[in-house]
Amino acid sequence: MNGRMLHAFFSSPRKATTIQDPVRKDARLAVLWIGHATALIQIDDKFILTDPVFTATVGQLSKRLVEPGLEPNALPPIDVVLISHLHFDHLSLGSLSMIEKKVRELVMPRGGVTYLTDFRFPAIELRTWQGWEKDGLRVTAVPVDHTGYRYGIDSAWMTDSFTGYLVEYHGLTVYFGGDTAYNPRKFIETQQRFPGIDLALLPIGPVEPADRMRAVHMDGQDAIQAFFDLGARWMVPIHHSTFVSGDSDPGEPLRRLEDARKRWNFGEREIVALGIGEQRVLIKAGEGHRDLPKDEPPKAAPPPAKKQEKPPSSNIPDDDRLD
Repeated sequence: MNGRMLHAFFSSPRKATTIQDPVRKDARLAVLWIGHATALIQIDDKFILTDPVFTATVGQLSKRLVEPGLEPNALPPIDVVLISHLHFDHLSLGSLSMIEKKVRELVMPRGGVTYLTDFRFPAIELRTWQGWEKDGLRVTAVPVDHTGYRYGIDSAWMTDSFTGYLVEYHGLTVYFGGDTAYNPRKFIETQQRFPGIDLALLPIGPVEPADRMRAVHMDGQDAIQAFFDLGARWMVPIHHSTFVSGDSDPGEPLRRLEDARKRWNFGEREIVALGIGEQRVLIKAGEGHRDLPKDEPPKAAPPPAKKQEKPPSSNIPDDDRLD
């Protein structure tokens, strides 16, 4: 851990701008970045929450650098919570306890329900390409490239307990990548099955040490390539600048994304880099899905960097040891 990271570890988390009421009556599609991989997505009258983490630490080791961008009690009723995988900074049982009364359904990858404690909301597991639907809101598990174990010792059998998701409602589509390395085949296959994605939430960190991180994470250039592979209209970068993570400075993943962005012409595509606690309306009330021009093919993106195939050894922190 370098000097800046060491200082951050022993400092109090910075205050974040918080919204008192995140429900947007002027929006068809809106996204609020709460921090890390936690985002509140609004599609018309439906609300989706991704990988909720509101605790001060994950594993009592990895410390929050910035307070959550939304208080748990300010959440509207959540139609579905999406859990991408079982690592402690994504499946936070302490955080689920905070929002238990607001959750109507929880969706997890295969094997995930085993790690839940006794919550009052229903929870289901989805395998790749399997869908869940209720009242017109549909969630499909889509392939990503990560690891799914929780404690390390369970890596022998928790070999496919990680996923991304594609959310569909009223003709709008949102992709949530959770945490993943760059894998063009999986992103392109998702685009082929779900053309015309409106919004992609993609992780951009941690980035160092690169020899370990590249096997299971993306940096900014990888995320831009994935953005083009998916054919999405907007990209919101996530999974950065929230917890002490990796060896790089907290702002390094976003700086690398900005450096990569300057080298490319995105046309009508747009990267929306939100601050923690910032909300953006992407499609206003009364507007519909808008296809990208035919002359903006995914192949215009930068070439992918080489991916290291050997997975790193992992020592994943817990979230308040409530489990």
